Amino acid sequence: MNALIERTEYLEWLKKWREKQIIKIVSGVRRCGKSTLFEIYRNWLISDGVEKSQIISINFEDIEFEHLTDYRLLYEHIKKLLIPNKMNYIFLDEIQHVESFEKAVDSLFLKDNCDVYITGSNAYFMSGELATVLSGRYVELKMLPLSFMEFCSGIDESLLTNAQKFNRYLENGSFPYIAKFNITSKEAKDYLRDIYNSVLLKDIVARLKVSDITALENVTKFLLHNIGNMVSATKIANTLKSEGKGADQKTVDKYIRGLLDSLMLYEAQRYNLKGKMFLKTNSKYYAVDIGLRNCLVKGSESDIGHILENIVFLELKRRGYDVYIGQLDENEIDFVAVDNDDISYYQVSATTLDESTLKRELAPFKKVGDNYPKYLLTLDEVFGNADYNGIKKKNVLDWLLDK
Repeated sequence: MNALIERTEYLEWLKKWREKQIIKIVSGVRRCGKSTLFEIYRNWLISDGVEKSQIISINFEDIEFEHLTDYRLLYEHIKKLLIPNKMNYIFLDEIQHVESFEKAVDSLFLKDNCDVYITGSNAYFMSGELATVLSGRYVELKMLPLSFMEFCSGIDESLLTNAQKFNRYLENGSFPYIAKFNITSKEAKDYLRDIYNSVLLKDIVARLKVSDITALENVTKFLLHNIGNMVSATKIANTLKSEGKGADQKTVDKYIRGLLDSLMLYEAQRYNLKGKMFLKTNSKYYAVDIGLRNCLVKGSESDIGHILENIVFLELKRRGYDVYIGQLDENEIDFVAVDNDDISYYQVSATTLDESTLKRELAPFKKVGDNYPKYLLTLDEVFGNADYNGIKKKNVLDWLLDK
């Protein structure tokens, strides 16, 4: 068995907030590595002098702790374990299984000697009542499966080229278990389908009380097949209806919200660069993991551009950016990445060795009236790096491996 894959940037985030009077929340899709991150962090705390008795760790997906899914019992259980006059590090994994858990968490937060960390596998566990009760009392780390750089660090294949590693990353997916144990493609697909079924049944069907699971799967597979395409609930409903897989627009809209809340899919809204306003229609959607997407829908060679877009979108999210689709008259810029005053623009293409393709990809950049950085990312190895009057072309693998 390989060693744990270090999630360095996520670990540094936890260290930064250590013992600060605020609740630390780590959210992310199932099996993206939240529990392992906590394990790595606990090991680091112990190496830094924290005694094991100061650490209280509960994973609510373990049947051993099922009796603690009542928030009162949970609070009383933890209170009995607290060591007076010492800092207690409290880890509550998959906290969404505890009804009204925010009451227990808030009570622990009020104690001077409690450093509280929680995880959840969906976005809606941080909504509604919880957001109100804990408003201003938490910071959130939004966790994703492995970046390409992390994936490369986790596979014991030093003889593989970066291109070969990237092919495996796309085929088998970016979930930590797959990289850690270096499993076969068939085993990876079985594992990914299991994740898909868990998310669908536990995080969407159960929560939204979905009665027509087939319709939900049709919407899910439509969105996965159309990553990087502009779609709307109305378009999906009409397309499925024409194929005899009908679901009305309102139902489709509900399913999309459920998929986004489950963190299986991410939305990129369109942003009008001239009018400085968001456009409410025709967003684009990207999968949390390309391997997961590819084992559920049949792809084609024409998908490679959108697959690369998906990879770049997730990497920009990992790097802390809010990511939008740039709309400029009739032109579109694949991604506008924003982090406070830090703005950059990205075009993504499988190749721009053909002169007409290069001209098409550069054209939208030339209409942008500012001097923020502009990048063209491709798979090209020949002429993979270039500069077109300040527009920097980079090989996408180099970009993914260059922090």
